[in-house]
Amino acid sequence: MPKYVVSATLDEPRWSSSTAVKGTVLKGDVPTEVSKLKQRLDGDIVVYASTPLVHTLMEHDLVDELRLTVYPVVLGTGERLFGQTSEKKPMRLVSTQILGDSLAYLTYQTVPDA
Repeated sequence: MPKYVVSATLDEPRWSSSTAVKGTVLKGDVPTEVSKLKQRLDGDIVVYASTPLVHTLMEHDLVDELRLTVYPVVLGTGERLFGQTSEKKPMRLVSTQILGDSLAYLTYQTVPDA
């Protein structure tokens, strides 16, 4: 599976687990580059653990689906999941799954032109 890294500083992606993995660095305007990638690829583009990237993609309507794993721990303080957005981004819950005895895996799809 090809991997893509969004970076303003890397020239070559590096993964410590494998040198055989093909990687591409996306540079420049992130929404433009990801939009081009979505047009070229057939299938899902998955973003792992990059809150700033997800915020940028959400802001530019480049997210079709969110898959969230909810861990039931109340901390009392913390950062909002999506931070500030310029406008409301409606989503529709399309799937739920219970993982183990306490995790919830939720799938939401964007609601275009809502």
